[in-house]
Amino acid sequence: MRDFYDQLAHDYHLIFRDWDASMAYQAEVLDGILRAGLGTGPHRVLDCSCGIGTQAIGLALGGHRVVAADLSPVATARAAAEAAARGAVLPVTTADMRQLPFGPSCFDVVLSADNALPHLLRAEDVQAALAGMLRVLRDDGLLMVTLRDYDEARRTRPTAPPPQVSQTREGRVVTFQLWHWHQDGEHYDLEHFQLVPDGRSWDVRVRRTTSWALTRGQLTDFVTAAGFTDVTWHLPDSSGFHQPVLTARRPAPPRTAGSARPAP
Repeated sequence: MRDFYDQLAHDYHLIFRDWDASMAYQAEVLDGILRAGLGTGPHRVLDCSCGIGTQAIGLALGGHRVVAADLSPVATARAAAEAAARGAVLPVTTADMRQLPFGPSCFDVVLSADNALPHLLRAEDVQAALAGMLRVLRDDGLLMVTLRDYDEARRTRPTAPPPQVSQTREGRVVTFQLWHWHQDGEHYDLEHFQLVPDGRSWDVRVRRTTSWALTRGQLTDFVTAAGFTDVTWHLPDSSGFHQPVLTARRPAPPRTAGSARPAP
């Protein structure tokens, strides 16, 4: 997983037709979901799978106090540089989401976007990641996870999602994927191709990884087992986000009689 994103970090923005426009739009949608759950803010946000900063930079520019972390040191270095170039305050660190290097109750929001969680291929790894996210959230804090619509993909088993095309000064860049499904029907090997113009020919860049096509039901079960409550799915038709978004809360401890506020 780390090698895949180390290799992709310099070209990740080419996935988008207009990366800055996508950053702004994604931040607007996620910010709306976030503020609907927690109020106006600004809020302390951990983007624990930040990549090159697609969500973290937009949320930081929107006024939130964002910390960005990712397994890939190449991606986090680029996220820091891109944030600085846009005037965003964005502390970054290299960290595995299964071993988050933060104290308990540090954040109001923990975000894992762009289908990062399905790179964890075993139940125990997903459990470890969610346990860490719960730990670093404050009481009543908000978890936000986005992932592909694997409910549909598990049914149809696509072998190639639609290609993406972006325009650069050198010409058009074509990005496409090939999916090779495992016999279990849940995991697949992904080949990620980019055709980048190079004079009169193409520079073909290929990266490979494996993902677990978690359904919404599976992720709901994992999140609930980790101790989160109020699990809600925000689907693209209603949210406007390009992937389904899960939100859930770290529950606040029940108030005891001794902790009740005195009557005025």
